[in-house]
Amino acid sequence: MNTPGIASSPILWIASLGVFVVIVVQSFAYLRAARRAAPAVGMSRTELVGAFRTGAFSALGPSLAVVFIAISLLPVFGTPAVLLRIGLIGSAAFEVVSAQTAAGTLGVELGGSGYDNGVFALVFFTMSLGGAAWMLSTLLCTPMLRRADRRVRRMNPVVMTIVPSAAMIAAFCYLGLEKVQTSHIHLITYATGAAVMAGLRVAAARLTVQWIKEWSVGIAMAAALVAAGIAL
Repeated sequence: MNTPGIASSPILWIASLGVFVVIVVQSFAYLRAARRAAPAVGMSRTELVGAFRTGAFSALGPSLAVVFIAISLLPVFGTPAVLLRIGLIGSAAFEVVSAQTAAGTLGVELGGSGYDNGVFALVFFTMSLGGAAWMLSTLLCTPMLRRADRRVRRMNPVVMTIVPSAAMIAAFCYLGLEKVQTSHIHLITYATGAAVMAGLRVAAARLTVQWIKEWSVGIAMAAALVAAGIAL
């Protein structure tokens, strides 16, 4: 595997660590804003802490998957680029496809012969440009969506209490059902995770035990992984 020398340059390390510093500062700013806004929306401190804890547990599974993918890409992109593109963006599929497309325009295979500093610069620029397009779309579309939200709330406030939940259910069903068609292992994994999640949510509601609700996503992920391992 050929790794360009520029992939571990000090400039890339400084740029990557600088972005992570911004993320840490943003995270503390969001936590502080959430604590201030909680009383206005009727959330108690206990509910707020529970929401934070649920989010942290829910992030463990996807984070582990990203770590495994990042380790496999270290020889190709180097540590700073992997930290920045895979660790920050988290969409390994998009980043790898972007990199392959960019390298392919020069007739070079990632990590293969001819994968030098110049090709790496083009690959990294392409991945960064793709991420910038996402950020630009969000920046341009968010004000329009906010105006649409206000209009819909004026016409019927109940609609906007249903739309976020419906959108989340549709998004996760789409992502899950797309993978189900791949193999019977994917189907078993999906069905196990969904069944465990549904069972835990029913148990949490009937037993009125808060920790079951907070751990439900993590337990469902673990059960799905065990089922996938058995099915292999």
